[in-house]
Amino acid sequence: MAGEQDGAPHGVDSDVPGGDVAYLLQRLIAQAVLSNHEIAQRLGLGSSDSQFLTLLQVHGPLTPGELARLSRLTTGTVTGVLDRLEGNGFVRRERDATARRKVVVVLDREALAERVAPHYAGHAEAARAALARRTPAERAAVLAFLTDLLPPQA
Repeated sequence: MAGEQDGAPHGVDSDVPGGDVAYLLQRLIAQAVLSNHEIAQRLGLGSSDSQFLTLLQVHGPLTPGELARLSRLTTGTVTGVLDRLEGNGFVRRERDATARRKVVVVLDREALAERVAPHYAGHAEAARAALARRTPAERAAVLAFLTDLLPPQA
């Protein structure tokens, strides 16, 4: 296998253009998943609970149905996750201001800042430091690359 004989790290296919980048992305994703799982455990949360907090951070208030669609979980599972998150003070269910029958789930940003953000402070600082060592053109290239990897916003 390429990589083991040619001096590249195990798992890197040096015969494939960008193989080293793909390998590092795989490592980064694996590390993020493991780190998120560890932090969720420290906070007494499940992996779905943590995923919902991220979805609400990224998208803002969402209906339970939207959370089900984005997470690919059943509505019954979504209800259980929301019950736990609400019980732990991370989210609130509120009536939509424009459609009173609709319920939206709102992230408690203060609780997130106080109880969750400190666990990610090291990650955030490492990212800031890595970006600070890059030129504006390099940062633009990283931004374009990461944007290309994301699916279009629905």
